[in-house]
Amino acid sequence: MTPSDKAELWTPSRRGLIRSGLGMAGLVAAGPVLSACSVKGDDPGGGSGQTIKIGFVSPRTGAAAAFGEPDAYVLGLARDVLGKGLTIGGKKYDVQVIDKDGQSDPQRGAQVANDLINADRVDLMLTTSTPETVNPVSDACEAAGVPCISTVVPWEAWYFGRGAKPTDTKAFKYVYHFCFGVQQFANAYTTMWPQVSTNQKVGVMWPNDADGNAVRTSLGPLLQKAGYSIVDPGAYTNGTNDYSSQIAKFKAENSEIFNTFPLPPDFATFWQQAAQQGYQPKIVQVAKTGLFASQVEALGALGVGVAGAAYWTPTYPYTSSLTGISSKELGAGYQKKTGKQWTQQLGPSLALFDAAAAALKAAPDPKDKGAVATAISTLAVQTPVGNLQWGKGPNGNVVATPILGGQWTAAKSGKYPLDFVLCESSSDPNVPVAAQLQPYRA
Repeated sequence: MTPSDKAELWTPSRRGLIRSGLGMAGLVAAGPVLSACSVKGDDPGGGSGQTIKIGFVSPRTGAAAAFGEPDAYVLGLARDVLGKGLTIGGKKYDVQVIDKDGQSDPQRGAQVANDLINADRVDLMLTTSTPETVNPVSDACEAAGVPCISTVVPWEAWYFGRGAKPTDTKAFKYVYHFCFGVQQFANAYTTMWPQVSTNQKVGVMWPNDADGNAVRTSLGPLLQKAGYSIVDPGAYTNGTNDYSSQIAKFKAENSEIFNTFPLPPDFATFWQQAAQQGYQPKIVQVAKTGLFASQVEALGALGVGVAGAAYWTPTYPYTSSLTGISSKELGAGYQKKTGKQWTQQLGPSLALFDAAAAALKAAPDPKDKGAVATAISTLAVQTPVGNLQWGKGPNGNVVATPILGGQWTAAKSGKYPLDFVLCESSSDPNVPVAAQLQPYRA
């Protein structure tokens, strides 16, 4: 199973859809579900007896398939350890991991989550990568009373995008999340951008979706407070084909910094049109796309010098508590096994299994879903992305993790054409900085 190298973000589902029961009936699979893989002790009784069942949902096909690219490798690492079973409270449990493809589609994500809950009877759910996958899975778990740990959705898009209010200190009972948020983006940008001399005018392309709306509401004011002027032509619709009006405004305002949170095809279209129409800012700061080397390579020469951000790299000085594998070993092992360049998705995907094992061990009874959820609420666990500790904020359901600013540069050596170098580490000073941000040159 080889996922494609294209990725997109992201549209959340609504919690109310799941709770009302709508959208579950009559859903038809858009494609085949990846086969479930058992590590040991298959339990046909469905979640009873000596077998702990863990569900794992990610986008392996569809628009966000690049996020699922390292799944097979990470699942292999986790299964190698979990296949030996877990001893909890003096009792030995076999462990079965059942993985499903959410196909980058909210309805499909909801369907496979409900399949795992109702047919496979999972004891714990894990899910990752974009609100299109993560939010409907989380909604299904909250409604069914199944503990769930998720990642790689900006936490505001996961928390508020699913109906939580700003005043909620703990909106959900069964679902928990770890990921960066708007504050971590602001830290990265306001630390990295001063490394290049600009007029501090930021032309923004923030779409009319969950991420774009969260960024416009929260990131914009933080940047303005830091002294930047926002040039915003307004929310655009995902899939737009003509960006001439936005480009004209950025040129007229002399926006020397450009920031966007687009779907990959949208950025490719915009950036090609910008080059044709003579818009070349000094800093090109991209999020949501540009996470993976394949996306940037697809831009050709226009991709070299694009600034991005990373939620994990092999230079993170942390180790998986489940496998004992360091971040450096994780990246190197993936490259050796697959021949592909490391991807930042490796870190948080393995971290899900670190958190899962720790939560199951912390619960008095790993088959008691309420007990597992309670264990997650105060869990502390070491992972490749750092030490995760729930209960410390920004709310009771979320751990805010770092995202660090960097830049795609032409590789000076090696088999891969591009390198991603970290230019700042404001959200985690333990991670080494490799270079200073350089002005964009197409």
